[in-house]
Amino acid sequence: MRALLLRHKQVLLFIIAGGLSAVVEIGSFKLFSIYLPHIILQEQDFHGIHYPFSNILSTTCGILFNYFLSIWFVFERGKHSKKKEFVYFMIVSFISTLLSLTFFQVFYSFVFKSNINLIFYTLSPEMISKIAAIVLVSILNYSVKKKVIFNG
Repeated sequence: MRALLLRHKQVLLFIIAGGLSAVVEIGSFKLFSIYLPHIILQEQDFHGIHYPFSNILSTTCGILFNYFLSIWFVFERGKHSKKKEFVYFMIVSFISTLLSLTFFQVFYSFVFKSNINLIFYTLSPEMISKIAAIVLVSILNYSVKKKVIFNG
């Protein structure tokens, strides 16, 4: 078991960093989705887009948190300079954000229509949609970040 963990240490660290980043993203989404509708009246339905600013702000929090975890714990420095590495990371993250926002809209509008009761906590359709979007995009992120950004 130990040999298996050592062989897949980077994947395991990526999952942990991703999990922590997801907690930051989901937690900040929850806060933004509660408070922003009081400030921005169209936040719950902005021209057919549900919670756009909450999504963008929470995704940004998750991305920045993930960047620092990635460079500190997950990946070794690649062949790129720190500046280039950060720019590439942000480009990949921007594309991932667009994918995540798209998945969220599809899930929220068409797939998840009711709450899921987990006994100790009830997940709303927007939270389920956010979690599902994060999981899908995370799979793509690992491959791209490993092969393109941190390919040293």
